[in-house]
Amino acid sequence: MTAPDAPLGLLRPTDSSRSDRVTYVELFFDLVFVLALAQLSAYLFEHQTPLGVLEGAIMVTALWWAWVSTSWVTNWLDPVRMPVRGAVIVLAFLALVMSVSIKDAFGDRAWVFVVAYVAMQLGRTAFIMLATRRHDRDASLDFTRVLIWTAVSSAVWIAGALLPLPLQLPFWVAALGIELVGTLLGFPVPGMGRVELGRWDLSGAHIAERSALFVLIAVGEGLLVTGITFVELETTPQTVVAMVLAFGTAAAMWWIYFDHGERIGAEAMEASDAPGRLARSAYTYVHLLVIGGIVLVSVGDKELLSNPDGQSLSKVATLVGGPLLFLIGTLVFRRLLEGHWIMPQAAGVAAMLAVAAASSLMTPLGTSAASTAVLVAVAAMETAHRMRRNRRRGG
Repeated sequence: MTAPDAPLGLLRPTDSSRSDRVTYVELFFDLVFVLALAQLSAYLFEHQTPLGVLEGAIMVTALWWAWVSTSWVTNWLDPVRMPVRGAVIVLAFLALVMSVSIKDAFGDRAWVFVVAYVAMQLGRTAFIMLATRRHDRDASLDFTRVLIWTAVSSAVWIAGALLPLPLQLPFWVAALGIELVGTLLGFPVPGMGRVELGRWDLSGAHIAERSALFVLIAVGEGLLVTGITFVELETTPQTVVAMVLAFGTAAAMWWIYFDHGERIGAEAMEASDAPGRLARSAYTYVHLLVIGGIVLVSVGDKELLSNPDGQSLSKVATLVGGPLLFLIGTLVFRRLLEGHWIMPQAAGVAAMLAVAAASSLMTPLGTSAASTAVLVAVAAMETAHRMRRNRRRGG
């Protein structure tokens, strides 16, 4: 579905320099998530148990869902327009409230977290439904369907906050499930049909750039947490090595994602006959694995700095699990974009599994060094492959 050329109302223009550009108010919105990711990694660091992992997974999914849903809205609407800019700033405040409540989201601040999240989801969807009503009725109807599903999931979120902790967890899992399944099915509503993402004419370049910026924020948050942890500790050879490895891991993840994948994403979105479906799969869903992996890497870096001695299952889960999850996410992401498996990243996944299997024979520093080496090797192999391919084309 394409918005009419004139008048556009609050819709993002399709024939100007603003059609694909990420605006400063969107970057302001993203800044709040630096705190959110820092709070999330701190929570996971303090709760390295199966229950803590499940709770962390719920929160990282909720944070990602709040962020990516807002990115879809600013792909439709023009953030330069004052009503849209004001809405984004309000959403940023609600995201801030969510962020400061993360550490007690499964405790005393469950209500704070859920009220902020529900207000964000309902308010944003209602806003875009009303904003598109005059100039794109099909879009407004689509977002009406989304609003109905969001209202159902919001009721489950609120019910979970009312219940004791043992029941809160399954209710919040169910609430997230409703939102994720709704997107997958197209938010079907009896008598109203479902959303047909194939009709959505999106700005692929905008979605790709917004997602890439969030990946960059996540990597930067990891470096921030690592740096703060390092300056609070006594400087020893072990902490220095751990710091160097943390930087090497961050640099390798940046290289793997941005050297080729980010550009391919924008090109694939623009060339797709159904950019809405591709964006849902490659960015809304698969990027959750990428972000989750980066957050887990941050936890592993802090764990290694704080306690570089004594191998444990929780250390292996973060030192190897984070890079492994990141590689799986980028592997599937590239598969969706390019239609084939990227061999350096597939080899990296296999090598990371081998590191996990051999971790009992290594120290935590050795495990971290092996994981970092795998990421660096993946980045080097893919870059070498790209350069050879470019030379052949040039020849």
